[in-house]
Amino acid sequence: MTFNFDQHINRLGTNSYKWDQSQKLFGDSDILPLWVADMDFESPPAVQESLRKRTEQGIYGYTIKTDDYIDAIRSWFKRRHNWEIESKWISDSPGIVTSLSLAVELFSKPGDAVILQSPVYYPFYDVIRMNGREVAANPLLLNNGRYEMDFEQLEQLMKDGARLLLFCSPHNPGGRVWEREELEQLSALCVKYDVIVVSDEIHCDLVLADKRHIPLASISAEIADRTLTCLAPTKTFNIPGLQSSVIVTPNAKLKQTIDYRIKTLSLHMTHFFTPEAVAAAYNEGDAWLDELLVYLRGNADYAVDFLSRELPEITTMRPEATYLLWLDCRGLGLSISELKKLMFEQAKVAFSEGSVFGVEGEGHLRINLACPRSLLQEALERFVAAARAR
Repeated sequence: MTFNFDQHINRLGTNSYKWDQSQKLFGDSDILPLWVADMDFESPPAVQESLRKRTEQGIYGYTIKTDDYIDAIRSWFKRRHNWEIESKWISDSPGIVTSLSLAVELFSKPGDAVILQSPVYYPFYDVIRMNGREVAANPLLLNNGRYEMDFEQLEQLMKDGARLLLFCSPHNPGGRVWEREELEQLSALCVKYDVIVVSDEIHCDLVLADKRHIPLASISAEIADRTLTCLAPTKTFNIPGLQSSVIVTPNAKLKQTIDYRIKTLSLHMTHFFTPEAVAAAYNEGDAWLDELLVYLRGNADYAVDFLSRELPEITTMRPEATYLLWLDCRGLGLSISELKKLMFEQAKVAFSEGSVFGVEGEGHLRINLACPRSLLQEALERFVAAARAR
């Protein structure tokens, strides 16, 4: 391989959200953190070089987004996902969660029910509740080791008046890549009941299985007209600290509403480093990403095989996408507090505890696989040894 994903990079003392908070969050500095979803790999060389050149300018003033930046986004999604995005559909946003929150604020009213499909990325709950709305849970169904949508219950929520859906595609934490037939069925319901969809597709580039991510808005003109697609290069190229994302919609009215609120909150200014870094990533990052996906598949295979062999009480959900592994640990017979104690005090590892993803996640753990394999091996060996010693 051209790129060395086995390289250990010491992130301690770099103000890392992931590595420099173990004492504060988990009570011990000697913990391997495989929780928050950033990668322990260097970003693509082209991104690093673009940032070096930008830094060398020495004046870090107000910045505009360029045609090159927009063209790079459009070219990437045409090239990698066969999706034609028009420039006029694109709005900048500081981040996906910001976009989700804005959508809840703008396209629902206080007290309204907003649909999410649980278990799901925990900020989905926050942006609903902290905006004074009610969570309308559409729990996913577990079938043959993977999640599926419960369309019958989903339709009932829409019949009962829910008009906004926060959709996660590919799914976090379950790693599902939704099939075209599923997306078509979802689209038909949203069109029928006049539901706006906010589709979080931040993991769209990280497909590990022999599958293809299909943007929800590409299914039909009807669903595109009621969809806000949230995209970002941050997970793909490990640049979350740059806080770069976009909202894409062909619906001029929805876009105007979003743009006005972003301007009202003065969130419309472009980050100094963003245009060059994003253009470099999307224009020159294909080869790096292709090798990364091979490495992540290897990490997923290693983790699934190791846990199945060494701790069969745990059931793993092999991810079709994302670099996240979802574990059903209910076979260990531990409460939430006991599961945390097993991780933080006995194993000295930090995975994400499942109940934050919804009540359906209780007894589960989410592991970030995006690290050198030797680090992943050490974390899993610590965890298995502690579980066996109970």
